[in-house]
Amino acid sequence: MDVQRLEHRYPGLLDRVRNVVADHGPMTSRDIQAHVDEEHAQRPKHGWGWAWTPAKTALEILFDAGVLTPARRNAQFERVYDLTERVLPPAVRAQPPIEREAAITELIRIAARAHGIGTVRCLADYFRLKQDETRQAIAELETTGELIPVAVTGWDRPVWMHAAARVPRQVNARALLAPFDPLVFERRRLLELFGMHYRLEIYTPAAKRVYGYYVLPFLLGEHLVARVDLKHDRTRGALVVASAYAEDPDLDDTVSTLPDRQTVANELCAELRVMAQWLGANQVVITDEAHGDLIERLRCKR
Repeated sequence: MDVQRLEHRYPGLLDRVRNVVADHGPMTSRDIQAHVDEEHAQRPKHGWGWAWTPAKTALEILFDAGVLTPARRNAQFERVYDLTERVLPPAVRAQPPIEREAAITELIRIAARAHGIGTVRCLADYFRLKQDETRQAIAELETTGELIPVAVTGWDRPVWMHAAARVPRQVNARALLAPFDPLVFERRRLLELFGMHYRLEIYTPAAKRVYGYYVLPFLLGEHLVARVDLKHDRTRGALVVASAYAEDPDLDDTVSTLPDRQTVANELCAELRVMAQWLGANQVVITDEAHGDLIERLRCKR
């Protein structure tokens, strides 16, 4: 819903939401909706999933316009909004506006540095930009020498590499990746680079889920070697493991370099302890109903 339609249907709601934050902020979306009229805090009776209340729609419009901005995230990882002038330092707010084309180019420059190599789709997806605008930015950065056209074996579309991209002899990484991590969010890139077919099964009926509700890929070295379904049980103070599966990537030339499953289990167990500590949980718990071909190896490591 755009500004005009919202104002026509709910006159004064944008000002109401802004004033609520001005008077009470910083606030989450739930906090804001608790301060508006009941009519504005009700979700539509039709639809599901991302169906927003009028107040939530107004909040997102104000966020897009730069009137409100997240001051932080709370323990539930919800955005906590405040007036933008109370969040951004004066020196930032005093800078002149940036032209859209220049802003798009800078965002693609950042995306290219983060990716190393990428297609139009890869680079556009990093900041959820339109592909036609991304192509224009790529052309400009190619002209200045910041992006270099390259070929990737098996890829049937143009690819660019950032001129400053490092090509290390070895990668010693270990991390559990959230489903929205840039490394895994663009699914085609993920499949082609790492051989992992990945989907978020939150909206899949429980009986039809393959790996679990909220599954995190596990990066070890330069491979995605496992996936694990986790839940933070705050009442028990526990990081709960509901499933753990070793990954067999569909990349014939890399399979021989994958670590064995016991090594994967050892490293995954260590990373689970790190995550539990980061969450403030005092234990890692593997449920009796936990499933997956790595579960028994993880039980032995507790």
